[in-house]
Amino acid sequence: MNRATRGVIAAGHPKTAEAGKIIFDLGGNAFDAAAAAALMSFVVESTLTTAAGGGFLLAHTQQNQNYLFDFFSQTPLWKKAQGELDFYPVEINFGDEVQTFHIGLGACATPGNLAGIFLIQQKLGVLPFEVVSEPAIALARNGFTLDPYIARTWELLRPILLSNANSREIYAPQQTLLTSGKRCYMTDFAETLSEITRKGIDVFYHGEIAHQIAKDLNIGGYLNLEDLAQYPVQIRQPLMVNYRGYQLLTNPPPSSGGALIAFALKLLERFDLGDMPFYSAQHLQLLAQVLSQTSRARKAHFDACVHQPDAIAQFLSPSTLDPYQGEIQNTVNKWGSTTHISVLDEYGNAASITTSNGEGSGYVIPNTGIMLNNMLGEADLNPMGFHQWNCNQRISSMMSPTMLLKDNKPEIVLGSGGSNRIRSAIFQVISNLLDFDCSLETAVSNPRVHWDNHVFSLEPNLQMVDVKQLKLPESTQPLLWESLNMFFGGVHAVRKGAAQNFEGVGDPRRNGVAIIC
Repeated sequence: MNRATRGVIAAGHPKTAEAGKIIFDLGGNAFDAAAAAALMSFVVESTLTTAAGGGFLLAHTQQNQNYLFDFFSQTPLWKKAQGELDFYPVEINFGDEVQTFHIGLGACATPGNLAGIFLIQQKLGVLPFEVVSEPAIALARNGFTLDPYIARTWELLRPILLSNANSREIYAPQQTLLTSGKRCYMTDFAETLSEITRKGIDVFYHGEIAHQIAKDLNIGGYLNLEDLAQYPVQIRQPLMVNYRGYQLLTNPPPSSGGALIAFALKLLERFDLGDMPFYSAQHLQLLAQVLSQTSRARKAHFDACVHQPDAIAQFLSPSTLDPYQGEIQNTVNKWGSTTHISVLDEYGNAASITTSNGEGSGYVIPNTGIMLNNMLGEADLNPMGFHQWNCNQRISSMMSPTMLLKDNKPEIVLGSGGSNRIRSAIFQVISNLLDFDCSLETAVSNPRVHWDNHVFSLEPNLQMVDVKQLKLPESTQPLLWESLNMFFGGVHAVRKGAAQNFEGVGDPRRNGVAIIC
């Protein structure tokens, strides 16, 4: 029997983290644990991520190799007339802000989660896939009890979860949406994952499931058999930048989130935050300026160029950064169905994996328990407008699995869910750690801000400044939230100290947990 592996895992649900611990106890490495946790998240966090969503895993191996596995959603091979599409809006109410998303068969992009997790585990794991998948299969078959946070996400997404009979079989088996304390069973998903474990990933991308998707989306959607059969997992070199003496690894183009985090940190690096009290008026004003200038730079220098080979070099060049930094210097002198898992092990392996299903399209593949994504219906993933995407192209994402290395060794692994708040959440946690020397727990739990479309949203603080007195970017309106909220992301982070001790923290905004093994 293999010796148990020491490590730490932080995730968005206790069962997700426990799946990783089971694999560590069986002698698996960080990549085995991450794969098991991701598969479990498809069960207990299915309103945030599913097997038919997309994601990214940032890997640092014990051989000091860095990889970014891109298994995010792909645009379809062909377009259809918009009048033929099943594509419509739904509103999600966070309490202090309402966001509009689009769902239906026409919102489904080619899914990559299963392909990515299967490949990563085969390439970097050490245990058989049948061992790694067993915790998720067992829980899906035996059922789990909804906690208050997951029940809240179900209630938020009620219009989507109740949109068709196959979805209602999972989320409302007695014709009423399940609530906190009720038990959910995903027996169809258990059988589907069992079959994939026995026969391989082709079951989903080439077999009966692929034919069912193509048949059902023939009218109202884009996807067909070729979209699924030709889907590629792509392995990239991570984006690397230096910040305050650390090497930061994150998601490179064509995704946007990592580049925007890097741009914001490069702007912030030019300021000395040593004498600036956390969440003071000066600090809040600086954050507002950095986030708003990053959004301006994205529109002017990045969105239209994201697929060009030199996109990141141009975006992070002094000629692009300097004008925005100058404007800040002069001034100073939404929901997101996404989840994240961070893992470190004793051997020096590190995994940072973020996956999403958008909000879900409402369409559940019959007899599988799997809801397809709505990535073509997310405004932030389609900045040029809905249905304006190029065919057969990787969708640009805000998801940004991230690591901080010291002397080429992974010290901190983090990431977040939260749609377009992902970049601001990760950016602020990194700043809390390196600029304010916060503990990992404090860095994650500290109140956050987010600037978007001239609204500056702020979580409350005990020593809250008068937001009406802040000097904010032009035309910006402050919005003070009543409490910490899942709107501001869910950063789950782990750390390995100099004494080889592990620590981890799950974001309280999203009921996150951490387990040290």
